[in-house]
Amino acid sequence: MVEQHIASAFDRDLETIQAQIMKMGGLVEAAIIDSARALETRDEELAKQVRERDKAIDGLEEMINEEAARVIALRAPAAIDLRLVLSVMKIAGNLERIGDYAKNIAKRTGVLIQGQDSSESAAALRRMAREVELMLKDALDSYIQRDIELAADVIARDRDVDQMYNALFREFLTHMMEDPRNITPCMHLHFIAKNIERMGDHVTSISEELIYLVTGTRPEEDRPKADTTSSIPQEI
Repeated sequence: MVEQHIASAFDRDLETIQAQIMKMGGLVEAAIIDSARALETRDEELAKQVRERDKAIDGLEEMINEEAARVIALRAPAAIDLRLVLSVMKIAGNLERIGDYAKNIAKRTGVLIQGQDSSESAAALRRMAREVELMLKDALDSYIQRDIELAADVIARDRDVDQMYNALFREFLTHMMEDPRNITPCMHLHFIAKNIERMGDHVTSISEELIYLVTGTRPEEDRPKADTTSSIPQEI
């Protein structure tokens, strides 16, 4: 009876933590979409809201980590139960970083609004952000459903995000070479594109965490990356 009571209490603790993870995930999804929309529509008020809402994301990460630490101290979980608690902490960390990238996009949006119209590039960045947001949604679904096939699909889709980043990088580079006046706005746009690409990497890490949780083994460390910008000659 005592063991059964402990198991039930542990299950309730996990349900509470996972509910917080899903709430945090929802806030991060909204931050991705709203930061990209603010950039495309030049909406400074929406960008400000994204920056302000990041505090709630940070607060949830702190709450999740504290609750997970409490569970480890009180319940002393082992084997897969311990992996589950640790995975929650790592997923919360990845979500917090994605939220930070969305906040960074919102910060740069305020600068870009003051300059020339970049709506065409902003639309491409919004499409890239939308792909990452859909990946995140599927990554969180795979976590709740313990669906390693969906998690593997999310990991594979990160290559599409890398390729979108490559295309935008070359586009911005071309614009800067054509006219020096384009350098400042293109540099801001490039950093935004890189932030979105890094979001995709953190979403991939969430999916890898789920695969480890279910199987006990991690995907290959040298995951193929389609970001080729580092190979571009320095003299360009």
